[in-house]
Amino acid sequence: MTRSWWGWGHVEDAVRGAELEALLARVRALMPGELTAHEPPDISSLALPTPRVTPPASLAGLCSVDPGDRAAHAHGKAFRDVVRNLHGELRHVPDLVARPAEERDVIDLLDWCTREGIAMVPYGGGSSVVGGVEPRCDGHPAAVTVDLGHMNRVLEIDRTSRAARIQAGALGPDLENQLRPHGLTLRHFPQSFEFSTLGGWLATRAGGHYATLYTHIDDLVESMRVVTGAGVSASLRLPGSGAGPSPDRLFLGSEGSLGVITEAWMRLQERPCHHARASVRFGDYTAAVAATRAIAQSGLNPANCRLLDAAEALINAGVSVAGGLLVLAFESADHPVRLDLQRAVELCRDHGGEPTADTAEEPGRGAAAAPRKASAGDIAAETWRSSFLRMPYQRDALARHSLIVETFETACTWDRFEALHHAVTEAARQAIGEVAGTGVVTCRFTHVYPDGPAPYFGVYAPGRWGSTVAQWDHIKDAVSEAIHTCGGTITHHHAVGRDHRPWYDRQRPDPFAAALTAAKTALDPAGVLNPGVLLPAP
Repeated sequence: MTRSWWGWGHVEDAVRGAELEALLARVRALMPGELTAHEPPDISSLALPTPRVTPPASLAGLCSVDPGDRAAHAHGKAFRDVVRNLHGELRHVPDLVARPAEERDVIDLLDWCTREGIAMVPYGGGSSVVGGVEPRCDGHPAAVTVDLGHMNRVLEIDRTSRAARIQAGALGPDLENQLRPHGLTLRHFPQSFEFSTLGGWLATRAGGHYATLYTHIDDLVESMRVVTGAGVSASLRLPGSGAGPSPDRLFLGSEGSLGVITEAWMRLQERPCHHARASVRFGDYTAAVAATRAIAQSGLNPANCRLLDAAEALINAGVSVAGGLLVLAFESADHPVRLDLQRAVELCRDHGGEPTADTAEEPGRGAAAAPRKASAGDIAAETWRSSFLRMPYQRDALARHSLIVETFETACTWDRFEALHHAVTEAARQAIGEVAGTGVVTCRFTHVYPDGPAPYFGVYAPGRWGSTVAQWDHIKDAVSEAIHTCGGTITHHHAVGRDHRPWYDRQRPDPFAAALTAAKTALDPAGVLNPGVLLPAP
């Protein structure tokens, strides 16, 4: 398989043929606009600048100056990244791409960058959608992207404690494939799972697919090793501790600005063998939200509890509903979960929900599941799952046809959700009207907590080729202001990077900003580690 340098995933998996025609037909039915296809430029036509730095002989074997390598590491995978790539607009390109094979290589690379004042940008799978891996480092003589993809092994498994020591460069599938023979799983499946790494998840405090309980990678960490400008930070491996502020919490979410995560001990789980799922239709969105809140506060902890509004359900699940569609799923490695699903469905019925026939596969440990006829709940859930995995590829296809297709997410407490949802939706619609004339705004819950949901909004609007980045930036600014004003977080699971910095600066308390600045100074005295994320570049 060939990785796309300009867009998401593998070239062979791009949307084409009948799938593309069906996608464009749905778009034409929703909004006007010319849908002319635009081809990505050939790498040879990009005229990348000559590297400004030559590595020392001891590091030369780790470093690449290949134009395709440099172009592929210039941007993340946000809509604005993809569109700039399609236009051949690569303003900030790493001078070198370094691939360390072990922690000693990372130390040597950081020592060299520190001595020479070269910006060093840690890179996992490159799936950042907030400018977190883009080397916007104009104040430095050069920039080196450090791709940890060669550090991808599960080094040790503690079956008794159910944990594993894993290198930071392990991509999701590689990690799970190494755990599978032991009957274990990390159980962390973000949408970017195939193209993101453990280190990237830790550095960005990534959220996984599971909607309740252990929603973030934070919950799964026992200890971490981080290479910093002040030495290697190695925390004590423990199930829990009350010994002062947690060193792991300092580096979780630090986005490579304080150090390079090289490995971590992670909590594992047995692989689930009991499953049950259903979908529930609602005629009223407010009632659907109330039902979802009831489930979130019930202690049932479903693996999936995704509420799709009417527009989201139609576009991405192919289901027509007046109020919303709630997709529910339960799983366990230990016990049957049908009764948990039944109780969740009862809570939905209490709020006017109409469930489909549920399905369950609940064999005893090691037994095979009896085959079942697919229910309407199966079909809706499977349609949603397939669409969920194809969304990034579809986004790229629509971006090539001048469509604005992007998402943004937040989290708030339940008491603020109604006002936030209204304000954000109206801000998005007004901004879309100003730059595109018409468009569609959707909302789904990706995660739910007893005290609040994580709403995830989608924007679909006609664009003008050559202007779609500016159009999206206008919309993004408007909705970010609305989120901040209504008491939501600027990001629930997409990190801060460089793109969210203006709102993150306003969200965090000033004393904490001062403490974080001091930590940056102590751990990265030369100011070379991913400058510009979280804090102003020196």
